Amino acid sequence: MARLGDDRRIAGNLTRRGFLIAASGAVAAFGFASSAGAAMILPSTDQLIPEQTFEPTIWYSIDGQGSVEVNIIRAEMGQHVGTSLARIIADELEVSWDQVRIKHVDSAAKWGLMVTGGSWSVSQTWPVFSKAGAAGRQALIERGAELLGVAASECFAREGSVVSGDRRVDYGAIVRSGISRTFTSDQIEAMSTKPVEQRRLIGRPVAALDIPPKINGSARYGIDAWVEGMVYARPVIPPTRYGSKVVTVDDTSARKVKGYIRYVILDDPSGTVPGWVMAIGETYVGAMRAADKLRVEWSAGSTSGVSEQDLQDHAAALIADSKVGSILDTGNTNTEAVFATASHRVERTYTNATALHFQLEPTNALALEKDGIFEIHTGNQWQSLILPTLAKALGRPEETVVLRSYMLGGGFGRRLNGDYAVPAALTAKALNTPVKMILTREDDCRFDSVRSPAVQTLRMAFDSNKSVVAMEHHAAAGWPTEVLAPFFMPKGANGVPYDPFSINGADHWYEVGAQKVRAISSDLARDTFRPGWLRSVGPGWTNWALESFMDEAAREIGADPLEFRLGLLTGTGRNAGTAPNSVGGALRQANVLRIAAEKADWGKALPDGHGLGVATSFGQEREMPTWVACIAHVSVDRDTGSVKVEKLTSVIDAGTIVDPGGALAQAEGATLWGMSLALFEGTRFENGQVIDRNLDTYTPLRIADAPPLDISFVDSPEAPTGLGEPPTTVVGPAIANAIFAAVGARLRHIPITAAAVKEAILS
Repeated sequence: MARLGDDRRIAGNLTRRGFLIAASGAVAAFGFASSAGAAMILPSTDQLIPEQTFEPTIWYSIDGQGSVEVNIIRAEMGQHVGTSLARIIADELEVSWDQVRIKHVDSAAKWGLMVTGGSWSVSQTWPVFSKAGAAGRQALIERGAELLGVAASECFAREGSVVSGDRRVDYGAIVRSGISRTFTSDQIEAMSTKPVEQRRLIGRPVAALDIPPKINGSARYGIDAWVEGMVYARPVIPPTRYGSKVVTVDDTSARKVKGYIRYVILDDPSGTVPGWVMAIGETYVGAMRAADKLRVEWSAGSTSGVSEQDLQDHAAALIADSKVGSILDTGNTNTEAVFATASHRVERTYTNATALHFQLEPTNALALEKDGIFEIHTGNQWQSLILPTLAKALGRPEETVVLRSYMLGGGFGRRLNGDYAVPAALTAKALNTPVKMILTREDDCRFDSVRSPAVQTLRMAFDSNKSVVAMEHHAAAGWPTEVLAPFFMPKGANGVPYDPFSINGADHWYEVGAQKVRAISSDLARDTFRPGWLRSVGPGWTNWALESFMDEAAREIGADPLEFRLGLLTGTGRNAGTAPNSVGGALRQANVLRIAAEKADWGKALPDGHGLGVATSFGQEREMPTWVACIAHVSVDRDTGSVKVEKLTSVIDAGTIVDPGGALAQAEGATLWGMSLALFEGTRFENGQVIDRNLDTYTPLRIADAPPLDISFVDSPEAPTGLGEPPTTVVGPAIANAIFAAVGARLRHIPITAAAVKEAILS
């Protein structure tokens, strides 16, 4: 997978074509005041270029006033991503925070992989922005030294100025004087960045740059997009995701709706929205009401009778077939021989229900053609992914399609798949007029790229000393990456490609001897719906199974669940970790476990019906681990099975914390999301469609059920890793393990219901 600055991905990038600092202009002679705080005295303003701009890289520019504008390719969806990323450049560049602005850019090939997901934004941007800021600082120091008439070695940068002794020249004046400097790719690679102790913005609280427009109403979300002369559209969604064909459309009743214009049957060469009919209106209300009145007859696709149980049964059957699936490279995968001679074995199966994204802002898009460019105005998490699909659907070159960036009213992985832009674009093309499409909440649920239901079977083998000698993890689910981004799929040890985002987490850091991890794609899931990435992605279900199983395995041999885990986190061999992202390896995971246990008073006596449960993770990926441990304190009503989460204690090691406020907000949101998925969220398929389509029956966590949270971060100088998703994955198993500790009821399916708990108590 390419990084932001990978020379295979970005035209005009930092590594292949060098680092260019160029701004032509006259060189002026300067006189200076003697005070260190005084500005330079300019003999003639005619020698300056007021409109001059200094662009050290494609990632930022500095104007003649010393203001820095940072280009942000990541989507803003409530996580203050621009604030986090801009401060990386600002810190290395040595400017004050009030000199910084951010700009969320539109899609263009030069930006490379425009994706906001996988908890990648800070971790992948860190090395690129750090070097970019450091190179700009060096260039400014060199040019500032020339203007001061001293050697560059006698100067340093501080708060937007180059300083030498008691004299200084600010960045704005340097830019106005004209500056040019070129670095080779080798020089960029060797560029030194600040030591930790010299950081002035990273890790410090600052004002989030996106909050003022959100408060004063000037922030523009996709649902706010508007152009003169546009019409509105709402889809009539067919009975199956694939294979449905329109037979007839009767708009007799729709013609009675005020503002109704016509309907359009979409012809989609990309296969994204087969069988879609669009109701067109002068207003959104007109289009919405008319869609309800259209009478459409389809020939349904082959999955029109599929149920949730069908999906689960099919996944279980796939697991039972040892010939299918991809085997991950985990070192010694020859587990069969070890299991055959083991003194003791334990095996369990875990499942999870289908889950919806249910972001606050339903999916929407405004599409139009302007000056030979097809514009899509929408909020999107992965602009570079949907562009080829849009080009195919529209039958035009990809370079003539542009996504205009807007804020997102929630993403959570739904807007990584930009499929909702396709029907808007096709309708605009058919009508030759701008079209604004907004899905209702019910439409959005039916068209959602849901988190797949999954089945997982785990096995563990022990020797006569009760030591773990082998482990297997088999997981079957619908794979989003297989459908949406197959170029991201590596090959397993057996040569079969796999979706890393559907098995991450199973390739854990525990030392278990021989280890086999098998990832299996469910073809029935793939045919029934378009699998999606939902916040925490694969670890959201793999860690549910893994950490529930680790608890069961510990109790099987009479071990304390915490001590059992710590005993397996040895940090040796493949679990030792490597630079830059996983330095310390499993020992850092053991560290957060110990801290969390101490903070939560692990082992303390609790009232009847109360229990503590533990779970730990390294999400999102082994290559970019964020070490997390969670202790859940729950109470259970034995008569009803009702579960109350009394408190969640989490400790996180994400390396350098760039934005403390944003990090805490991310961790809090992720933790509550994990609790919501564990106890409240879930739907099921009936007749090829999800049955829950609004918040009357799909019931995420409510404020009244939110417990006290104790979340803390390990102070670390290591490279930053992701924070948007890892805390999600530990909450579910920690709660399930706490339920067992409280009342002896073992739950192996999420969401956990009161009825399921009561049944487990009685069984």
